[in-house]
Amino acid sequence: MTINREAPAVRRLGSDVTIDGLSVAYGDFHALRDVSLHVPAGTTTALVGESGSGKSTLALAAGRILPAGARITAGSVRVGEVELTALDGKDLREARGRTAAYLAQDASAALNPVIRVGRQIAEVHRVRNGASRAEADLLARQALADVGIPDPDRVARLYPHALSGGMRQRVIIAMALAFHPRLLIADEPTTALDVTVQAEILGLVSRLQQEYGLTVVWITHDMSVVAETADHVAVLYGGRLVEHTDVLSLFEGARHPYTQALLTCFQSGRNAGPKEPFTTISGSPPVGVVPDGCPFYTRCPHAEDRCRTDLPEPRQLAEDHVAACHRLEVVR
Repeated sequence: MTINREAPAVRRLGSDVTIDGLSVAYGDFHALRDVSLHVPAGTTTALVGESGSGKSTLALAAGRILPAGARITAGSVRVGEVELTALDGKDLREARGRTAAYLAQDASAALNPVIRVGRQIAEVHRVRNGASRAEADLLARQALADVGIPDPDRVARLYPHALSGGMRQRVIIAMALAFHPRLLIADEPTTALDVTVQAEILGLVSRLQQEYGLTVVWITHDMSVVAETADHVAVLYGGRLVEHTDVLSLFEGARHPYTQALLTCFQSGRNAGPKEPFTTISGSPPVGVVPDGCPFYTRCPHAEDRCRTDLPEPRQLAEDHVAACHRLEVVR
């Protein structure tokens, strides 16, 4: 069997992603509340915020892979012409991997430790497309070559534990892109990698995005990753979208106090001397409670009485800039 190591032809498969009024609950607790977001086709939007802000919940809901006990209580997710929140049964299974694919944070947990990696990729093609064993094996090796793995014939015969963290991440990228989805949801896939390997994975995803025309939603805590990969940034806090704008406007003119605080912490980490303390945001995010007013009220240095009781509505500050804060005035 011969593997084609040349880059595939450009496939413009990405689609606009529209999230409208999405709310998600775990039992009685609403972890995500009334989030609306638009991701233009072929672009990357980064979701940022502290742990518990709702980033992963938004990603899992968008991909319709929420865990047991979680449910979408309101809103919709549309990828191109496909309304994901309206699908179930066979239609939903078909949409997973073809319309939207999910790239997990922990590659070790995403792979079966007792099955060779080539067989794990081949199984996707056998189950979903009815490919023969020989066809599926060839497609698996081609997928490994496409994500830059040298000697894919040898690597396909290895078990996950025999691969480095970066190689395992490449394997799950190959699996996620097996059916050339329109939307790729990347849930902090470089968190456990060292900076050199992280740069390689970021470059790989960027290359594949260009080749396949992917629309990407990238979840991260790392603002340097945001600066390198994103076209737009959505900032979440307490299950709500507090700011959304293009990446340049975010770094040069963030308007929400929470976004400003995140950027201050980021700059502190980059610029502080060896004995200087890092800047932090005092307090902690709301967990297990739904505040009546602004979720950032207890930590905000500019908080007013109405912030405690009145929920700020998103304001259009510019053509491509939305923020939810009582202190902001609408730019007309």
